Amino acid sequence: MANVGNQLPTQAVSKPPSGKHGNVLPLWGNEKTMNLNPMILTNVLSSPYFKVQLYELKTYHEVVDEIYFKVTHIEPWEKGSRKTAGQTGMCGGVRGVGTGGIVSTAFCLLYKLFTLKLTRKQVMGLITHTDSPYIRALGFMYIRYTQPPTDLLDWYNDFLDDEEELDVKAGGGCVMTIGEMLRSFLTKLEWFSTLFPRIPVPVQKAIDQQMKARPRKVAQKEPEEEAEFTESGRQGERRQSRTPRRTPSPKRSPKRSRSRSHHREKDRHGPSFDRELERERDRQRKERDGGRDRERDRADRGDREKRRSRSADRNREHKRSLSGSRERRGERREKERDGAEDRSRKKDRDHHKDRGTERDRSRDRKSRAENDERRHKEDRDRHREDRKAKRSSRSRSREKRHKGGAEEKSRKRDRSHSRERERERDGERSHKRSRSKERSRHQRESSNEHSKHGERRRSQSTE
Repeated sequence: MANVGNQLPTQAVSKPPSGKHGNVLPLWGNEKTMNLNPMILTNVLSSPYFKVQLYELKTYHEVVDEIYFKVTHIEPWEKGSRKTAGQTGMCGGVRGVGTGGIVSTAFCLLYKLFTLKLTRKQVMGLITHTDSPYIRALGFMYIRYTQPPTDLLDWYNDFLDDEEELDVKAGGGCVMTIGEMLRSFLTKLEWFSTLFPRIPVPVQKAIDQQMKARPRKVAQKEPEEEAEFTESGRQGERRQSRTPRRTPSPKRSPKRSRSRSHHREKDRHGPSFDRELERERDRQRKERDGGRDRERDRADRGDREKRRSRSADRNREHKRSLSGSRERRGERREKERDGAEDRSRKKDRDHHKDRGTERDRSRDRKSRAENDERRHKEDRDRHREDRKAKRSSRSRSREKRHKGGAEEKSRKRDRSHSRERERERDGERSHKRSRSKERSRHQRESSNEHSKHGERRRSQSTE
């Protein structure tokens, strides 16, 4: 099983520009990888066939001619170029490029078509081509990888009963019709060792319903042909199925011969793909043989080492048996020597211990006397500092008291002066008020007198 790496999270459809809806095709999914498996895409981009030979092809017709001459199957990998034996699950040859092989010419050319950004007319020319069924197969596979799932049935509907046969397996042995291949594209996600882009569940249900409603048409063979068709004939057809079968078509153009002949001349001088396949097979065979030889060498080395170890063990046992008595005697002598040395060492240690204890005691006494002297000095210094601090505090308190009395006297003087000033100001204010009252009284009296004098004149005049 291939990895589901080609299932991209963003399945977006790139809409064509306005005014070209009839010929420009939309692209569904990733516009750079064509929704291919990452391992297949990496092998395609690193393939010398894609980088050298296909790089020279610039037009749609040149790529179609290359498909006609080079494609013999539509499997992702060439036969015998992958080591997948014994691998299961996630290790089924898809965990890295190292487990891959030689990518097929079909998938190299399929990605080359994707780089050309085919139009609707060109894709229709691929799927209705009459020279080779492999040209049609790559056209249908291009649709399966790049077109939206909702449009797949519209593309494949007219070809579901197509009876043209082709061999889709590398090395031959899997002949099917175009209609069967398209039904497999629509109903199955797997294609040999890779996966197609996943179709949404509602769309897949609709496709399955239409496939059930439209059964396959079985071609009826004549009885004479069935009698003549034997097993030997079947094997011969399977062997010949690797080469592309050409279907006769009246629409074939006479200009195709020029491009075919030009392409053949080009292939004679250029590097062939078969040589690369043979080199890869030889390399894999050498690796297998080298691995077997290494295993044999390892086994031989292991046997030799075992033999050497056995002989060495035997020699050691024999030597031990002969030198057992000598070793025992030597051990006894060594023990006696060790005992005498241990005794002398113990005596020396005891003597040194006694000296060390006396030295330690004298050191302790000296340290105690020094500590006592330091404590007395510290106490004297503390007492002196305390006395100085008390004296300074007393002088400060006296100064504060003296300063406080002077300040209070100055404050009292200021208060008395301020009170006297206020009293003077109040007297001046009262004097001014009395003067203003007297003036107002004189003015009133004078005004009254004038009024009385006027009234008298008026009365005299009236009289």
